[in-house]
Amino acid sequence: MNETPDLHEETNELYEHFRFVVDKGQAQLRIDKYIFARMENISRSRVQNSANAGNILVNGSAVKPNYKVKPLDVITIVLAHPPRDTEIYPEDIPVDVVYEDNDIIVVNKEAGMVVHPGHGNFTGTLQNALLFHMQKSDPTGEARPFLVHRIDKDTSGILLVAKNELAQSKLARQFFYHTVDRTYVALVWGNLKNDEGTITGNVGRDTRNRLLMTVYADEAKGREAITHYKVIERFGYVCLLECKLETGRTHQIRVHLRHIGHPLFNDVTYGGGEILKGTTFTKYKQFVENCFKLLPRQALHAKSLGFIHPSTGKAMHFDSDYPQDLASVIAKWRAYSLHQNPDE
Repeated sequence: MNETPDLHEETNELYEHFRFVVDKGQAQLRIDKYIFARMENISRSRVQNSANAGNILVNGSAVKPNYKVKPLDVITIVLAHPPRDTEIYPEDIPVDVVYEDNDIIVVNKEAGMVVHPGHGNFTGTLQNALLFHMQKSDPTGEARPFLVHRIDKDTSGILLVAKNELAQSKLARQFFYHTVDRTYVALVWGNLKNDEGTITGNVGRDTRNRLLMTVYADEAKGREAITHYKVIERFGYVCLLECKLETGRTHQIRVHLRHIGHPLFNDVTYGGGEILKGTTFTKYKQFVENCFKLLPRQALHAKSLGFIHPSTGKAMHFDSDYPQDLASVIAKWRAYSLHQNPDE
């Protein structure tokens, strides 16, 4: 028997990858029934949606729910997670909706808003706000936001949410196989040596603090993570970067930039919440502290997102302006770098 699935969970925990090798003595059976019988806590409709989204492959080719499994077939599945068991209540919270149709909703999330309930944040989340927003136009009360990716509480910017399970499954495939185009802007400590580069390293939970992530050389301790960066502007003691994600691990940009010695400006969690570069002059210290007050969070913004629409197949791209707090601090550093004393 070799029917126990190998499970590989994407670090964002919004979709999973399973692999089955069908037993030699297996009689022909519809693949949706086969999978449903071998996996716990899964509905048949969820399996069917995954197949219809092209997320179930047999021997490398996508199949429909009525495919009949055969002995020694190799089955791989990408499953989007269903909504969490945590009860979500609609809350009338303002949310910046950039685009919406019957399948997706794109928002520009403000910093400080948690994406979904959990870990002490059971109300006031983006999901609470979106549920209220959706139910205003859905009298049946069946509308529900289905997450396909996340950004941290104190990261601002573009976030895509599915409005039904099939759309979620199709979008999950794009995120799992890294075909989406995600661009972030980051203000980091230090003056990077190169104008552009790529950061690699396996990202996994820190064994000393499970709330943090770290980079491991050993691939058994973390998942492969790849971040491409390009310098947008240099301000002497800090740099403004464009970061493109090839993978989507938890805290990936924050951890990768700390790993190369350039943590995000005011990222307290990953070492950027103190003066790391510059001078000992009192005026400089006061300047940086004023910047921290203007931007009381990590300097990271999800600027743009490109993907294929789950129903129309059309390429879509959404971009956002810098939020006011980040824009103000960038302006201050730009002015400072132009007028700073070269002897400092």
